[in-house]
Amino acid sequence: MGLYEGGGQLAKAMKELMRHWAETRSSWDDAAAKDFEERYMVPLQMEMRSVVGAMSQISTLIERIRRDCR
Repeated sequence: MGLYEGGGQLAKAMKELMRHWAETRSSWDDAAAKDFEERYMVPLQMEMRSVVGAMSQISTLIERIRRDCR
């Protein structure tokens, strides 16, 4: 599996996690839930966006290197 595919799988897993979190959040609505979301879910979501973007850029760079080395 290449970086591009791995990034896609990672993005899909994050989407699934956020869907489950939304389901959980609908029944867990107190200060602890809000704290958990702010401490863990929001930063994780932002980091995942960065990681998936970086993986895409690296994949593009690797493909360019492969073409140049042929």
